[in-house]
Amino acid sequence: MQNMKTQLHEVGLTENESKTYIALLELGPSNAGIISRKTGSHRRVIYDTIERLIKKGLVGYILKNNVKLFQASNPEKILDNIKEKENSIQEILPQMLALYTQTKEKEETNFYKGKNGLKTVFEDQLQTGKEIKILGASPLAYEILQFYFKWFDKKRIKSHIKTKIIFNKTNKKPKIPLSEIRYLPEKYSSPLAINIYGDKVAIILWSKENPLAIVIKNKEISQGYNKYFELMWKIARK
Repeated sequence: MQNMKTQLHEVGLTENESKTYIALLELGPSNAGIISRKTGSHRRVIYDTIERLIKKGLVGYILKNNVKLFQASNPEKILDNIKEKENSIQEILPQMLALYTQTKEKEETNFYKGKNGLKTVFEDQLQTGKEIKILGASPLAYEILQFYFKWFDKKRIKSHIKTKIIFNKTNKKPKIPLSEIRYLPEKYSSPLAINIYGDKVAIILWSKENPLAIVIKNKEISQGYNKYFELMWKIARK
């Protein structure tokens, strides 16, 4: 049930809206008092929440003996709402892309925080389409972004993007397709990794609590890190 609430929250429902909508799915047509007892929310909160759900088309009501009973709409309505939002974005996307393109070349350093921020960095590596060199790859990456790298590697292979990876020595030798892998001694282990791709360098802190990345777009800096990587590549062992 908690997972259902989380997923509804991710598609745009507030916590109260998710809780109330799920309660109505379970209860069927119900008055505000019953919903209040089911959710543990104050009746005034229930009325406000239901009003918002009605506007979203997710709740309707019927009158029975002059009592208003609220009921959940078909859950497929949530998908309809998402498609409507997607269509709205598609209409203005060309304008937003034009603005983004105008300013993109001016950007030199960007900061990204959290798991979604790190995903943005890796998707940028796919869009760049160049070989990716990783210095100090951390096993923590697979814990912090569980399941993500399977998707990432599929997209990377489809785009024929090769990688060269220098891991800190680990007992488990990962099998990563379209990659060359070498290892440095464990004493050099660190949660910090450096990804070099195209004219960009991503400095990534693989922290379970506060993962973050700094992406620098600068040809000279990228070339400098590339030279350093090649030196470490010669030192690292297969």
